Amino acid sequence: MIAADRLLRLPDAINFDTAAAMMLQGMTAQYLLRRTFRVQPGETILVHAAAGGVGLILCQWAKHLGVTVIGVVSTKEKAELALAHGAAHAIVGHADLPAEVKRITGGAMVPVVYDSVGKDTFMASLDCLAPLGLMVSYGNASGPVGAVDVALLGAKGSLFLTRPGMATYLAKRADLETAANELFEVVQNGAVAIRVNQTFPLSKAADAHRALEARLTTGSTVLVP
Repeated sequence: MIAADRLLRLPDAINFDTAAAMMLQGMTAQYLLRRTFRVQPGETILVHAAAGGVGLILCQWAKHLGVTVIGVVSTKEKAELALAHGAAHAIVGHADLPAEVKRITGGAMVPVVYDSVGKDTFMASLDCLAPLGLMVSYGNASGPVGAVDVALLGAKGSLFLTRPGMATYLAKRADLETAANELFEVVQNGAVAIRVNQTFPLSKAADAHRALEARLTTGSTVLVP
């Protein structure tokens, strides 16, 4: 049962399928861009899994806010998708990630990295940050990051590291309403398009999880009765 203070009214212009795809991922994007690191027009940011559900929303919303997005993806096809949804640059793979970010930014690097991949990209992400930059590790698709030597953050430029979670950011009713209303606004005005690119019957939920883990999906995945 959902507590009464967690209920939200869905605008008439947003259907239930779209809502199913957008609420968790969209409000995650909201607090990442508006609170964890409040992006500013003219900044350049790095987004991992840029063709995924949260990634596509981050790319579009950040562009709407006047931000240049460098998206990191796993295939050329996903690069095209990210570019079509707000990313200004797309990097396939993370083997030479810091070098590519350095080239794109003219050596400035980025003030923030949004990383939902985890173990496989963590160190490369740190090396993409400008001094005093913020590493936002908000997922672990490749596995947990594990223990981090905090002295490393100092050695790499007095960096900051955070592991945000929705339960904290949306614990207060006012914050929940703000996040939802900002999300509803950018979806209704067309700044952010919600892409439901995969649907699975509820009975095939395990298949959906396997597809997500294998990075075979793009956009949002919805389970239907």
